[in-house]
Amino acid sequence: MKKYSDLEYLKLSKWKRFLYKIASFFASIPAGIVNGLRKIGLFFKNLGLSIANFFKDLVMTFVHGTWPTKVSYVIMGFGNVARGQILRGLLFFVFEVVFIIYMVTTGSYWLSMLPSLGVTGPHEEYNAILDTYITVYGDNSFKILLYGVLTIFFIIAFVYTWYTNIKQNRISEQILKSGKRLKSGKDDLRSLVDDQFHRTLLALPMTGIVIFTVMPIVFMILVAFTNYDGTHDGYKNNLFSWVGLDNFNTMLSMGEGGSRSYAATFGEVLTWTLIWAFFATFTNYFLGMLVAMMINKKGIHFKKGFRTILVMTIAIPQFISLLYVSKMFSRNGIVNGMLLDIQWISEALPFWEEATWARVMVILVNIWIGIPYLMLIATGILMNIPQDLYESAKIDGANAWKQYTKITLPYMLFITGPYLLTSFTGNMNNFNVIYLLTTGGPTNPSAWSGATAVGYTDLLVTWLFKMTTGAESSYYMASVVGILIFVVVAVISLIVYGLLPSVKNEEDFQ
Repeated sequence: MKKYSDLEYLKLSKWKRFLYKIASFFASIPAGIVNGLRKIGLFFKNLGLSIANFFKDLVMTFVHGTWPTKVSYVIMGFGNVARGQILRGLLFFVFEVVFIIYMVTTGSYWLSMLPSLGVTGPHEEYNAILDTYITVYGDNSFKILLYGVLTIFFIIAFVYTWYTNIKQNRISEQILKSGKRLKSGKDDLRSLVDDQFHRTLLALPMTGIVIFTVMPIVFMILVAFTNYDGTHDGYKNNLFSWVGLDNFNTMLSMGEGGSRSYAATFGEVLTWTLIWAFFATFTNYFLGMLVAMMINKKGIHFKKGFRTILVMTIAIPQFISLLYVSKMFSRNGIVNGMLLDIQWISEALPFWEEATWARVMVILVNIWIGIPYLMLIATGILMNIPQDLYESAKIDGANAWKQYTKITLPYMLFITGPYLLTSFTGNMNNFNVIYLLTTGGPTNPSAWSGATAVGYTDLLVTWLFKMTTGAESSYYMASVVGILIFVVVAVISLIVYGLLPSVKNEEDFQ
């Protein structure tokens, strides 16, 4: 492909510039793939070097360390106590004692059961006292998986703390050799509210992120490799077990002979999810910006009143407003009733019963509830655009459209670029609008029957929800869908984030 210089590029027409950008994008794909593979290889190389340096550091510290340091390899905190850092040493020692007690009492059990996820399931046993057979429940696969994950995280935390204990001993030796004094317990406490206060503030939220975000994600990922569903609930019905990559093979493999499959259904739902996210994001963005510009225009009266009316749609809970709209546009709703009464139509319109109608309707209703958010955001940004730019443009003969495309829109895109990205990914997981309006319907009869009831307006997130409800809840397949959603959203976010003007040209508009 011919490459143009900057001057040659500026001489091209707009259409040729557009085609040149597209051609350049596709031409850069092979180089991008090679560069990505190189970065992956470099990552694993650096990871290997880091692991090698880690073990080398441990060995060298033990070989050249004093005897309190060597004892600290077995009894955490011993070196700190021996050097007068009582508080720090006791904290290390207490953590080690708690870890050992936990592992001896329960942790080792959960780890030993993790490979099998349970041995004894629910079964019938004869009860001599009652003279009948009763159901006896054995292992609990769900608890084994959950506490197994918690135990693994606890072990990781212990290894990190143990290494920190060794590192503290090495640093203490270096400080003493230099003739300086070690920090006392009072100095440590004073440091936590002074120069190390940022760590004190971050400790609680970081712990919360690990417990309430990272652990559930790891648990969900592991569920995707089991047969956990309504008939294998892990306790009352049957134990569930590891199935490897079977669930991913089921989800991603196409049916033989043109038959329907999970993969085909997933492709249909993903396609609609991306279409929905695109229209739901950009219709709200541009129409919300337009409304904000109209309200902010000089000479418009009752600006506060217009803003108040629009904001009322935000104040009303979506659970109420969306269900009400759903009933309004039903076959027997007030909208069809009015149109029939004034004889504009001869039969009720299939707002929610026909696929195209339903998809258009959810996009239109989303505009109604989404414009106020964008109007408020755009209002604040538009007020901060220097008016001198518009006055200069008018002097140069620029009409309203030129002013919008050359001043307003670039400024808005620069400021709200990250918001557009988060809005797009948020709309991919917009459960409320779809489920409260249509519950995913109308039903798609061509979807594979084994993939749960799938509707034409179902997003990946509503399809996932349906998988987890009912008598035969496919939690394992829902986890697979959750992982695939994460992959799709992550890829889109990474690609778009690198193209945002606010990221590429941070010095602009400063």
